[in-house]
Amino acid sequence: MAKVEGCIQMYEEIYRMKGRLCLCFLLVDSGATLWCFWHLCILQERLRQRQEQQEQLVRAAYDMAREQLKRFDEMKELKRRQEIQELREVMEKSLKETQGQQEKLKEEHRHRAKILNLKLREAEQQRQRQEEQERLRREEGQERLRRLYSIQEELLQLNQQIDPNYKHKDLPKIDLSAYSNRGNQICGLVSGLIRTTSERGFPSQMDVANTEQALKEMRGLISRMQQEIAAAVEEKKRRDEQEKKQKQEELLKKQQAEAQTPAPAQPSGGKQQKEALSVKAREGTMKWYQQLQDAAAQCAAAFSAMSSSKDSEVRKIRMELQKAVTIPVSQISTIAGSQLRQIFDKLNNLLSGKPVQSVGETVLVTQLPQGLDFVYYKLAEKFVKQGEEEVASHRESAFPIALVISGIWEMHPRVGDLFLAHLHRVCPYSVPFYPAYKEGASMEEYQRMLGYLVQDSKMEEEDHFLKRMSGLIRLYAALIQLRWPYGNKQGTHPHGLSYGWCWLAQMLNMEPLVVVTATLLYDFLEVCGNALMKHYHVQFWKLLLLMQEEYIPRIEAITNVGQKASLTRFKQFLEESLQKKDIPLPKGFLQPSFWRS
Repeated sequence: MAKVEGCIQMYEEIYRMKGRLCLCFLLVDSGATLWCFWHLCILQERLRQRQEQQEQLVRAAYDMAREQLKRFDEMKELKRRQEIQELREVMEKSLKETQGQQEKLKEEHRHRAKILNLKLREAEQQRQRQEEQERLRREEGQERLRRLYSIQEELLQLNQQIDPNYKHKDLPKIDLSAYSNRGNQICGLVSGLIRTTSERGFPSQMDVANTEQALKEMRGLISRMQQEIAAAVEEKKRRDEQEKKQKQEELLKKQQAEAQTPAPAQPSGGKQQKEALSVKAREGTMKWYQQLQDAAAQCAAAFSAMSSSKDSEVRKIRMELQKAVTIPVSQISTIAGSQLRQIFDKLNNLLSGKPVQSVGETVLVTQLPQGLDFVYYKLAEKFVKQGEEEVASHRESAFPIALVISGIWEMHPRVGDLFLAHLHRVCPYSVPFYPAYKEGASMEEYQRMLGYLVQDSKMEEEDHFLKRMSGLIRLYAALIQLRWPYGNKQGTHPHGLSYGWCWLAQMLNMEPLVVVTATLLYDFLEVCGNALMKHYHVQFWKLLLLMQEEYIPRIEAITNVGQKASLTRFKQFLEESLQKKDIPLPKGFLQPSFWRS
């Protein structure tokens, strides 16, 4: 760069000198001009030489710079090759290390895979062992369940041998009610145990041992009863012989004209034992129950030909009649009193032979000869079905349904009888009636007699059964206290509170059942306890006190630890009612304002 600058300065000096020469030519004469020209030539030669020197220096500098650039490029290429070589060495080293690590990882993977395979084999073997144990457990459980069923069947058969009304022709005073009561309690305990074990799965060995112990106790009970009867017979024979001998002695003394011996004093009796409760319904109640069932059977027989008819027109009319009954009943609710009255009027008109609209069709019961019987039967059946389903799920719905039943019952008494027949068949506890096991009957038939639903040889769960029975009893309890407000107010209720009082009294005169009795008594009193309290006053509170002091202990005696929920709820209800001397109106009770809606 310094040389280039020197060349530039030289050229600038040349141009300055040329300027000076031009000025000299103007100022001096011709001689001076020649001197100046000579001097200028000398200067030009010097300048040329100096320019050549500068050019040589520039070329030398250029060559040197080019050589330095070459050296620099060579150095740069060398460094690049060295870096590539170092990078290759690093990569080779890293590759070797990576390969080593991969080999190590492969070895670890093989080791872990081997361990995992061992664990998988062990897990599979453990699963197979567990499956085998579960299969054996199920087989044992099924075997224990079959054992429980066979024990229950034997218990029921043995219980049939105990007749509380047994009267020996020579022993009129013998009383077997205590044996009967204990036998029923044993059967109830076993039945409750079987229901509990069925809900949680299979019975345990302890359950089988408990049922076998109950069977052993029942056999001992039968044996003691037979021994008592045999001992009583022997005692009777001995007393007869003594009386005969005594009579002979008296006769001999009379013949000898001796004084008459005074009649022996009656032996003083000990404290009377508390009478045992009955396990059967009263004879009058059972007669009434049978009359209702016969009436329902006769009604069903009256339209059986229509039900089995294959005539398309008859089948169409039958379906329309059934819809005209079931649809309005399904629409009963607590929404508005005006809607409830419309439903009642529609059903009343249908039963009265008037035309009604149903699903866009005009329906008349007179369209078929047995149409009225069919409608009576289906309406009563639907009312009971609502108790099983609607009231069981929504307890407040018992009151509007009961109002419609009450009104229809007043206008058409036959519907009320058919309603009771259906209710008693589905819920025998509403009679009250505890069906006894009949010899030769299957367990499914007996379970159906008790009110259970049995499908595909599988009995419904206990909670579902109690829910259905609760809904039916609540509907019945609402019915006996309600009257249709637009009916004949001069007449009496077709099935009023007196029937509820009678039902309650008969329930307390019968031996309780596990869970069922406490549940139904609580539901009944919660719904109509307020009405009974206002109607019977002091007698009602005496009855509640009797329940608390005498009947609750009977229920506790047959209730297991896991079955005390309903009993506890019933006890709390009694305690609160007796403490407050009041039972509030049930939830959902229809107030007068309902009919203005």
